[in-house]
Amino acid sequence: MGEESQISPSDAHPGKEQQAAGVGILLQIMMLVLSFVLGHVLRRHKIYYLPEASASLLIGLIVGGLANVSDTETSIRAWFNFHEEFFFLFLLPPIIFQSGFSLSPKPFFSNFGAIVTFAILGTFIASIVTGVLVYLGGLMFLMYRLPFVECLMFGALISATDPVTVLSIFQELGTDMNLYALVFGESVLNDAMAISLYRTMSMLKSHPSSGQNFFMVIVRFLETFVGSMSAGVGVGFTSALLFKYAGLDIDNLQNLECCLFVLFPYFSYMLAEGLGLSGIVSILFTGMVMKHYTYSNLSENSQRFVSAFFNLISSLAETFVFIYMGFDIAMEKHSWSHVGFIFFSIIFIIVARAANVFSCAYLVNMARPSHRHIPSKHQNALWYSGLRGAMAFALALQSVHDLPEGHGQTIFTATTAIVVLTVLLIGGSTGTMLEALQVVGDVHDVHLADSFDINNGYVAPSYDEGSSSGNRLRMKLKEFHQSAASFSAIDRNYLTPFFTSQNGDEEEEELDEPRVSARRNNFYDRD
Repeated sequence: MGEESQISPSDAHPGKEQQAAGVGILLQIMMLVLSFVLGHVLRRHKIYYLPEASASLLIGLIVGGLANVSDTETSIRAWFNFHEEFFFLFLLPPIIFQSGFSLSPKPFFSNFGAIVTFAILGTFIASIVTGVLVYLGGLMFLMYRLPFVECLMFGALISATDPVTVLSIFQELGTDMNLYALVFGESVLNDAMAISLYRTMSMLKSHPSSGQNFFMVIVRFLETFVGSMSAGVGVGFTSALLFKYAGLDIDNLQNLECCLFVLFPYFSYMLAEGLGLSGIVSILFTGMVMKHYTYSNLSENSQRFVSAFFNLISSLAETFVFIYMGFDIAMEKHSWSHVGFIFFSIIFIIVARAANVFSCAYLVNMARPSHRHIPSKHQNALWYSGLRGAMAFALALQSVHDLPEGHGQTIFTATTAIVVLTVLLIGGSTGTMLEALQVVGDVHDVHLADSFDINNGYVAPSYDEGSSSGNRLRMKLKEFHQSAASFSAIDRNYLTPFFTSQNGDEEEEELDEPRVSARRNNFYDRD
């Protein structure tokens, strides 16, 4: 028996292994087709209580459950195991790149200070609050007790939000452009922040001595985040200069032009990973820089191709992730003995999300004039949009390997329950909730006039200095808010002329904006 176990199945039955691979891939394609068709039907009939992301997850759960109870061969089931390496290396990069690539620069830079506050400071607050509450819950015997660093790791991974359902409904029903920019911008930067925090806490776990100096922990985090961002921005600028001076925008070189453009994002991702940094952070900023600078150096045909290509790849990857996740949830062994941990974790992340949104909104409103305050109904929509998705699931699966026996499994089970609950239940009620908050409707651009000048791009809002005299914090926040306008002026006057071959980018961008919105519509309608 022992000798037989040493012979791999592929050596014993190579034909059978090939057949099992064919059946496994066929099932995956069938589920993808079913998910796209079902998503189209749901969108066409405007059925918001079953979002497309929820439908994809349900398809994976149902097929996984059937495979679990039936006598499906192990060789076929192996094709559906969720491998975090496959997720991080192949599925996540196109999704994250498309997020950065589809950002409309004007709403993003108009709300740049608020987005950075929610995504960086807010995610940090949410992860710390969650970790501390989970640790205190363990001390009070309310839930399974974990060491403090592991609680912080759980707080970091569970603070990664995935508001695809909310953004999809925003696109369908219409909403204020500033609110859309806040939710979209926060979700894009939030994943990068969460994975950097998780890696920092994981480093603390594996090297306890490094945690004795809190300053070194902060330095390590900044090294990961800023280093990854710098790598991504550097690759993006390099690509812009290459396409500006290489002269590839002629008819017989369009194939080469498109191939090079498609390779740069993965080059950025693998460069950061090879340097021990975060590829997710790097490819995100590469997407933002390549859209803003490199894209305008392409020929028109290549622009259409790369936009459609990344839209297609990201849609396929996003849908497959939810199917893949649902199938794996049904197949994995879960530690359901710690129901208290799951119940209190859900309560704690709701509290942490509230601490994140409302404290950051208070700081942002201190820095803004009264006519640009974030209203309470928008704050409630931001709080409600904090669904958990594939990033939290993948990091939780990674924690099974990073943490001792039992601890990682408990975190993974709790994260699984939270993802299923938020995607299926909260995601299904999102349309009703947003309509009740009166944040959806025909109000697409009501605040854009406050932020933009048609000819000059971003214009800093004027401030009433008398109302803030004597308040040093408010003044500092206003200075930070005004820095977005300064960056926009530098970009317009120096960066854009240097990195692009066209000087009339502002006018082109105005004309191109509906096309960008249509592409972004298609992307988010998928989820």
